[in-house]
Amino acid sequence: MRDAITTGKKLFRFFGVILAVTAITFVMVDLLPGNIAYEIAGEEASIEDIEAVQEELGLNRPLLIRYGNWLADIAKGDLGKSFRTQEPVLEAILSRLPVTIELVVLSQLFALALAVPLGIICAYKSRTVIDNTLSSIAFAMMSIPVFVMGIVLIYIFAIKLRWLPATGYTPLSVSIWDNLRSFLLPALCIAMVEWVPFMRVLRSDMIATLQEDFILMAKSKGLPASHILFKHALRPSCLTLITILGIHIGHLIGGAVVVEIIFALPGIGRLLIESIFSRDFAMVQGCILFITTAYVSVNFLVDHFYTILDPRIRISRSV
Repeated sequence: MRDAITTGKKLFRFFGVILAVTAITFVMVDLLPGNIAYEIAGEEASIEDIEAVQEELGLNRPLLIRYGNWLADIAKGDLGKSFRTQEPVLEAILSRLPVTIELVVLSQLFALALAVPLGIICAYKSRTVIDNTLSSIAFAMMSIPVFVMGIVLIYIFAIKLRWLPATGYTPLSVSIWDNLRSFLLPALCIAMVEWVPFMRVLRSDMIATLQEDFILMAKSKGLPASHILFKHALRPSCLTLITILGIHIGHLIGGAVVVEIIFALPGIGRLLIESIFSRDFAMVQGCILFITTAYVSVNFLVDHFYTILDPRIRISRSV
């Protein structure tokens, strides 16, 4: 009963956050300067033509009514159509979704591949030269903006070494290898910045875990250090890391805009920016709805994943 009530509260907050974000976005988009009706009607259009376009798009209706109509369409599964291309918003998002998902997944895998072993080493060698050196490198990497990192990687791997393409995208259905080559630099660009908080969080939690009684018990049994670190200490030290990872995954779905633009990837972030500049309000609102839903959903799932990662949480909740 208590679990059902807790889940109900989380679902209420889930939909509340989505409703609040979409409402704020709807107001902010409406406050943007310019009128897309002028662009659709053309430069030589008369006032009557512009008013006809506004009537057709519903732009002459009050903001609250437009938002209510939009919510009613969302409830029916209709995100509307692009004002510019007349392409259904849902189809446009779904066609670009694989690009963004692949970028997010690869970048997080690269970041974890760096963060987990380095975090374990820093925790095991805490307050030593190795720990101080790796921590200094991490802070230096975190201070580099993503777009600067992208330019540096393009210069090294695309221009100088000519190992990887600087821009472009090859669908996975065309060639698996060419697809991975087109994603290596963008994913590495994000990972070189994202691995730092992962490593620092894991290091801090693992240092505390290594002081627990069950770790001392494992040491007293004569178990090797590698077994203690990976089998006993890593799992309970990953709770905060999973939280940060979930937040970053949701953030990167809409936050990889700069990377998608630099490397010319046709993802959702790039679609959002292009829609903002062209004042395509229907597409902007659809992208924001998708990004918000993905962000909240990932964090919702991460919260439930805690009980799988650490049984002590499941036991405490049942008690």
